Amino acid sequence: MSSLPAGWYKDPADTSTQRYWDGEGWIGKAIPADAVPPDGPPPPEEETPAEPTPPIATQPTSPPAWLPPQHAPPQQAPPPQPTSPPPGWGPQPPPPGWQPPPGWQPPPGWQPPPGWQPPPGMRAGYYPMAEARPHGYALAGLGPRLVARLLDILAVLLLNIVVNGWFAYQFLQEFAPIYRATLDQMANGGSAYDVEPSGRMEGLLWAMLIVATLLWLVYEAPSIGSSGQTLGKRLMRIKVVALENTEPLGFGRAFRRWAQLGMWTPAWGCLGIGLLFQFIDSLSPVFDPQLRQAYHDKTARTVVIALPPDDRQPVDATTGGGGTSTSTGGR
Repeated sequence: MSSLPAGWYKDPADTSTQRYWDGEGWIGKAIPADAVPPDGPPPPEEETPAEPTPPIATQPTSPPAWLPPQHAPPQQAPPPQPTSPPPGWGPQPPPPGWQPPPGWQPPPGWQPPPGWQPPPGMRAGYYPMAEARPHGYALAGLGPRLVARLLDILAVLLLNIVVNGWFAYQFLQEFAPIYRATLDQMANGGSAYDVEPSGRMEGLLWAMLIVATLLWLVYEAPSIGSSGQTLGKRLMRIKVVALENTEPLGFGRAFRRWAQLGMWTPAWGCLGIGLLFQFIDSLSPVFDPQLRQAYHDKTARTVVIALPPDDRQPVDATTGGGGTSTSTGGR
């Protein structure tokens, strides 16, 4: 069974349309790929009443017992029996552009017809899955997500300059004499490890890391919990939504998503171990071609979508259709 959640996806048989996947198969009629589908499965199709078929006049199955020779029915020759299959008979290759549905596997013992070649970008034995469209919206690209993250890092850095400025000044005051003593020690043939940092300098370093972590938390978690967007995501027109619906995530779920990435910040002071884990987490969407979820997205069961250019934002079915960014951006 496919692990792809139910939702609207591009129709594998016609990529210019999209249909609803209920987790086991395609249902409902196809709609254009650029149209915004309804939230949830399509309404059931109404059955059209079948037209009554006209009665067929019955023909006598046998002629009368005796007819004059001039009125006897002509003898019909029996239809010829085919001795070989007609040209083109047998397994045919799929039409151009055909892709199997999500999770489809060939039946046991299936072999492709002679001369069949897989479509471009599809290796033999591997069947690509349909492009996921959570709640009818395209997934955010890796490029916009990276730029949005860099913009958020810049915003948090500016906050740290303002709030952490005093701690940074005190740290430099403690660091300057230790740095000069280290240079003198190395000039006299000693080792740089002979100079021990002061306890106050280490305390200031941990204080700056903790303050930086709290500033990142205050900057990201409330905005993701209420609207699904930080400043960087607003500028890049991408949004964080839940897998199961488009309602606001709430602070608790947004904190769980942020903590998977942000709680490693104090570990920067441990030989950069925290920075290494954050780098691996930020790179993880590359290894999820289906939903492009980072590890912190998998923890919170969220996905990042790209908003269309007409400012339509995903909303829950109980609140009506999509609205403009002015009316829904503050959610």
